[in-house]
Amino acid sequence: VQLQASGGGLVQAGGSLRLSCAASGRTFSRYNMGWFRQAPGKEREFVAVISWSGGSTYYADSVKGRFTISRDNAKNTVYLRMNTLKPEDTAAYYCAADATSGWPVIRSYEYDYWGQGTQVTVSS
Repeated sequence: VQLQASGGGLVQAGGSLRLSCAASGRTFSRYNMGWFRQAPGKEREFVAVISWSGGSTYYADSVKGRFTISRDNAKNTVYLRMNTLKPEDTAAYYCAADATSGWPVIRSYEYDYWGQGTQVTVSS
């Protein structure tokens, strides 16, 4: 599976962005899909994950209530809608695919495939 993330950019605090992650291959619907982020000088951290069917989601406490993860298996795409953005949300955002782990999949080492990052910068 190859993953291509897009949709990052510069936004003012309180604004919104929607990230997309397009996957190649016909087995997209078999993967749990996650979003992680990494700020300069910090470790990569879990943001959100959605189950292969879309029926379950799980969020980091820091984004709960502000971010929404969703997927369209017909389009092989997972989304991350980010509202009420804060300067501390500034980071490179990565999508990832997991085929085999238990739920919820929140550890980066559990993921099998990664996309390149898309930068999100939130100005104060």
